[in-house]
Amino acid sequence: MSLRNLIVIYGDQLNQDSPVFKGFDKSQDRVWMAESVGEASHVHSTKSRIAIFFAAMRHFREELREKGYSIEYHEVNVKSKSASLKSILRGDLKRIKPVTVRCVQPGEWRTEKCLKDVCRELHIELELLDDTHFLSKRDFFQNWASGRKELRLEYFYRELRKRHNILIDGDGKPIGGNWNYDADNRMSFGKRGPHDLPAPLRFEPDSTTREVIDLVNKKFDQHPGTLDHFVWPTCRKDAIKALKGFIRDRLPYFGIYQDAMWTEEPFLYHSLLSSSLNLKLLNPLEVIETAIEAYEKGNAPINAVEGFVRQILGWREFIRHIYWSRMPGYDKENALAADQPLPDFYWTAETPLTCLRQTISQTLNYGYAHHIQRLMVTGLYSLLLGIEPKAISNWYLAVYIDAVEWVELPNVIGMSQYADGGYMSSKPYSATGKYIHKMSNYCQHCPMDPNDSLGEKACPFTTLYWDFLVRNRERLDGNNRMNLQLRNVDRLSRERLKAIKSRADEVKKDPSCRQIVNRSK
Repeated sequence: MSLRNLIVIYGDQLNQDSPVFKGFDKSQDRVWMAESVGEASHVHSTKSRIAIFFAAMRHFREELREKGYSIEYHEVNVKSKSASLKSILRGDLKRIKPVTVRCVQPGEWRTEKCLKDVCRELHIELELLDDTHFLSKRDFFQNWASGRKELRLEYFYRELRKRHNILIDGDGKPIGGNWNYDADNRMSFGKRGPHDLPAPLRFEPDSTTREVIDLVNKKFDQHPGTLDHFVWPTCRKDAIKALKGFIRDRLPYFGIYQDAMWTEEPFLYHSLLSSSLNLKLLNPLEVIETAIEAYEKGNAPINAVEGFVRQILGWREFIRHIYWSRMPGYDKENALAADQPLPDFYWTAETPLTCLRQTISQTLNYGYAHHIQRLMVTGLYSLLLGIEPKAISNWYLAVYIDAVEWVELPNVIGMSQYADGGYMSSKPYSATGKYIHKMSNYCQHCPMDPNDSLGEKACPFTTLYWDFLVRNRERLDGNNRMNLQLRNVDRLSRERLKAIKSRADEVKKDPSCRQIVNRSK
């Protein structure tokens, strides 16, 4: 009997409730999965990012085999050549000759195009299914966005809250009286630091994951990062344990401290669930419902639960739609004409600047940094330096275990770098070093002064903040949310403007600030 359906499953589609399995006939259908050296090297991925995808895929393969599914699986080994997913799939389609290829809509435009191209080339029917893992469809977003001058998360989030009856009371109003509790969720740890900080669950690698770790260390030995600290969930069973651990131990303090940072504390009260969500080991609705249950039982306050729900129901859904509404071409946008190369220390963490060293070091060690570290440390520095958006975007895609393009690209191009000119965010996230000083203890351990923009110990964030505003003065003119900052620029004397440019040029020549710091000692 000829093969009826070849069920294509990509590395970020590891959910057994996927619609591709509906009507699966074990005598006529087969699952197709492939690890790929080419995909792991599409961007210079860290060892941890490669490992979590390969390990999760292999665990999912075994789960399907236990259920009796027939699987065509390509496994990378030390001798594997650098083949692309497209070439592997093309070869198998020529050999297997299925009537139809079935696949959930891929999460990346490039992957979807490759799939369509190869099926068209070989005259094989392609059936693309809606991704039921998300809580809103593309046409829903298109209808909501139609006719709006600005697309803002807050209003989309409210629509989804009402549509799915999430944190809504019997009168159709938000529980607690407010749609969001941002004002309550911006606390720092002060001088005392985090207290009674619970350690997140660690998932020691099993034999499958250990095999992957050994492979990655040998096959991808020239890739950045380390696997010495790899303790992430790579199967659904462990992902559920991670969810329960977060809800029990860290959710109550997540809200107030979600923007805070502290030296040698990479995880704090964050959920660490983004990789499990993006691999689809967890369903977003079950995560949301588990958090709401904690609120209803009195185990977590409304500001923590709403803030957490907003990240999943609001932000995660919103940026996915932004991605698909702007692709192809979104990765090439550069509204601020930024053209500087990415500094080498982004790959090594070799900088005396504590905030950057802490954030990049933990990124290389764990494949993780929380959203404020990404937005207001590495992202802010890139914005202020004027790094070419595609370069910093590729870095984010390469280094984080939760990075898939649909979520990474809008966060970087639209939010962090303002490269889309305001399509997604109402203003650039520009700030001086004082913001980092307020939200962390990084500056206490840094040789530079966040209050100083021109002295020997001038914080490069503070210097570059003023340089950023000056060089983008005309581009940002007319943005009402930037009026105060631009008026402050207009008050600067000619002498001070000249001094700022001189110091900023110095930093751009030495962005790690190693030489600058050595001179200031």
